[in-house]
Amino acid sequence: MKPFLKVIQLHKNEAALIKRAAKNNREAQHILFELHAPKMLSVCRYYIKDLQHAEEAMLNGFLKVFSNIKSYKGEGSFEGWIRRIMVRESISFLRRKKQIEFATVDVDIKHDFKNTIKTDIEVAEIQQLIDRLPEGYKMVFVMYAIEGYKHNEIADMLKISEGTSKSQLFKARKLLQQQINHINKRSYGTS
Repeated sequence: MKPFLKVIQLHKNEAALIKRAAKNNREAQHILFELHAPKMLSVCRYYIKDLQHAEEAMLNGFLKVFSNIKSYKGEGSFEGWIRRIMVRESISFLRRKKQIEFATVDVDIKHDFKNTIKTDIEVAEIQQLIDRLPEGYKMVFVMYAIEGYKHNEIADMLKISEGTSKSQLFKARKLLQQQINHINKRSYGTS
């Protein structure tokens, strides 16, 4: 008797899955969810410290994905389209929880900020440092440095000025650099 092996097709035809999902095919929606959920959870986690809340935002985001999948025109990557929904859902989640606050202190952002952080810190530790940033700093930092949004896009999404976006990024980088320098001094016994 031959053993049965379940062969999982690694590369599904995503365009066909999207069409089926748009017709409310639950199997296609489930496959798309399984393909994209791990990455989208990490996107939500960038913004939201608590994993359970990040999962909640991701699930709400997927509800929006499947409710609006007919509006996806096939321009650009499907993953990018989902990612934008997840970013917006994470921002909405934080707004509902009233966890977003933007400091309005003026900073000389024309001052040349050098991003010359040299460290052996693990990724998980860097995520913890990012999590410790004030929410406004964190959100702008993640959107700019990780997601690749431009300041005008960040300003539009967060309903703040471009100057505030730049200021929040400057302060976030400065605070992160100070925290990393402190960890490095402790690690090398020079504190």
